[in-house]
Amino acid sequence: MSGENWGDGTRSVHAGLPEAVPGQPFLPGPVFAAPYHLDPERGPSAAADGYGRPDNPTRRLLETAIGELEGADCRVFASGQAAITGLLLTVLRPGDTVLLPADGYYSVRSFASGTLEQLGVRVTLVPTAGPYPSFDGVRLVLLETPANPGLDVVDVRAVAAAAHAAGALVAVDNTTATPLGQRPLDLGADVVVASGTKALTGHSDLLLGYLATRDAGLRDAATTWRNATGGVPGAFDCWLAHRSLATLDLRLARQTANARALADLLAARPDVTGVRWPGRPDDPAYPVASAQMRRVPGVVSFDLGDEGRVARFLGASRLVAAATSFGGLHSTADRRAQWGDATPPGFVRFSCGIEDTADLLADVAAALDAAG
Repeated sequence: MSGENWGDGTRSVHAGLPEAVPGQPFLPGPVFAAPYHLDPERGPSAAADGYGRPDNPTRRLLETAIGELEGADCRVFASGQAAITGLLLTVLRPGDTVLLPADGYYSVRSFASGTLEQLGVRVTLVPTAGPYPSFDGVRLVLLETPANPGLDVVDVRAVAAAAHAAGALVAVDNTTATPLGQRPLDLGADVVVASGTKALTGHSDLLLGYLATRDAGLRDAATTWRNATGGVPGAFDCWLAHRSLATLDLRLARQTANARALADLLAARPDVTGVRWPGRPDDPAYPVASAQMRRVPGVVSFDLGDEGRVARFLGASRLVAAATSFGGLHSTADRRAQWGDATPPGFVRFSCGIEDTADLLADVAAALDAAG
């Protein structure tokens, strides 16, 4: 059986590992270096590593690992925001038009209005669920699916076909789903960008972003941008990320199970409204998500009515930490309006961790009861 046919757990455990050498570890330790020894005559052309900003063997192993999971060449960045902004500034020029998700990550919209528009790029915001305008004259379409934090889903294959017919590139932010949840390049996207800070690495102990593409020209352009601007992750963060990939399948399985059970619990309570999880058959995103995604992530959104009730809920919970980000080992929740998302004051993004499902449900129910 070839590696391409291995299951998710096997691929996650073995992704990017070097060939076995007796006496050497499975995953080599991080290489800490700024300069490397150069060949006195040939200089940097004689070896793979010449200087730490463009060159690091620990980083390359991680890129190989993520690339195997996404099915493409990968370049890692210092954060997800660095990867997305690097893509935008690599592809877009003054006079270009870019379509961005109106309900996606708020920092991307902020960057678009604060930087892209000042550079002469026309920015159009479109809800993830559509409807989408004509793609004529559009240079780049950036999708985020499932969208963060509202969890709407878009048919990547349909949008990619229409965008390509008009000559546009299609990028997909795969942060929420991870490459085990969906592979956008297989659905027709040209490039994947994502934050590896969240579910991909899952231990809440590093910042990371990446870009993956099968287009060699786009890969090389993004690499040049990254190396020139210096947005590279450190060796230790790369090593931590690679180590964490091994448990990705196991972590996602528990998070998804917890999210399914939590969504059912919340939907049955009259004091909770607007429950969203694309894996529930009655969710508006379910028809597309069930056809497009290999698994649905552990993020659930809902509304507790007002800011005070959210605070009381979080204060009463013993297992749910008040924190931003998502996809970690610990269940967390945050009120998204405080970060700039255009959400109601009681809107909550809940990230299911890997706690025992029964314990998590009991804790959430008790906290909701205590919150009034």
